[in-house]
Amino acid sequence: MQYRKDRQGNDISILGFGCMRFARKGAAIDFDRAEAQLCRAVELGVNYFDTAYLYPGSEELLGAVLAKNGLREQVRIATKLPQYLVRNAAAIDRFFDEELSRLQTDHVDYYLMHMITDVAQWEKLQRLGIEDWIARKKAAGQIGQIGFSFHGATEGFLRVLEAYDWDFCQIQYNYLDEHAQAGRRGLMAAAERGIPVIIMEPLRGGKLVDLLPEEGRRLVAERGHGWSPAELAFRWLWDQPEVTCVLSGMNSLEMLEENCRVASEVQPHHLTDDDFALVADLCAAINARVKVGCTGCGYCMPCPKGVDIPALFRCWNEMYTEGKNEGRKEYWQTVSLRKQKAFARQCVKCGACESHCPQGIAIRELIHVADRELRPLPWRIAGDVARPFMMR
Repeated sequence: MQYRKDRQGNDISILGFGCMRFARKGAAIDFDRAEAQLCRAVELGVNYFDTAYLYPGSEELLGAVLAKNGLREQVRIATKLPQYLVRNAAAIDRFFDEELSRLQTDHVDYYLMHMITDVAQWEKLQRLGIEDWIARKKAAGQIGQIGFSFHGATEGFLRVLEAYDWDFCQIQYNYLDEHAQAGRRGLMAAAERGIPVIIMEPLRGGKLVDLLPEEGRRLVAERGHGWSPAELAFRWLWDQPEVTCVLSGMNSLEMLEENCRVASEVQPHHLTDDDFALVADLCAAINARVKVGCTGCGYCMPCPKGVDIPALFRCWNEMYTEGKNEGRKEYWQTVSLRKQKAFARQCVKCGACESHCPQGIAIRELIHVADRELRPLPWRIAGDVARPFMMR
């Protein structure tokens, strides 16, 4: 196992154990299998374990396994405040104390504000006194370092990054999402500030393995040095020294062993021009099924009425490359929950976007088609209901 440094100079394994997708037995987590995987991960040098208040049964299981096997002091626990459920200052303590109890510990090494999508959510917490609360918890040794996990657009990420002296952050990032959500711009901005970056969804929830088109599988088999599609995706991430730790939801020993092998071999800047060409061809094979040829360049922005055109088209394309509900979920998280609305219905058809689009896309027409598919009635209602609660 190899390690990269956190902001305090501690070693973090470049492979982290994502505890959201433990193997299950019926409706419950399979304790025996999960215990075997967690213990083997520690043996192989993994020391970063990521969970959250809202991952069903995850904190309890992680705490029980670490306590039973005497492993607490060998690992670093990362868990998250469900900030979207916080309505008053007392709730912050209530959630945190419950998490300590679940985890059977008296401190959390890395504590995140969970699923920030807009700087307004952090500002709400500031009004509730979160900064003083963090300072007290750090002084008491109950929190080691503070960060946030992000599911929004790049500009929103940059604003959150600048809003506080964060110790670390967590973003969705992979070769297909290089310019989506926080993206490479966000990664580099964090690195410039000396903020370690934890990566989630390195395989898009397994989709860069399980849903690769046949052409993509052929490309990896022919040009991938014998690597699996998963290994290629991990190597692409670890090639970047700005990436501190990559989380993987490992739910089999075989998956764990492979990922740890790669994490023991890989070095920054090890990929060749041919490897990057392979990744580009893979993206092209995946994107061949997209609905609209938007590259996410952003030349159409800013829209005078606030429509987030690149996000709209990206999520619409995901409906056809990954599944309808996946694209809708992504749009719901990254656009529907923002404080400032950014929907196609705000368009007044001024044409400013089309005059700058290098791809010549009929934006004014297609954004309304995309909006209808991304936000059928149940999704529109869910967004309208959830937004006020997320921004309180």
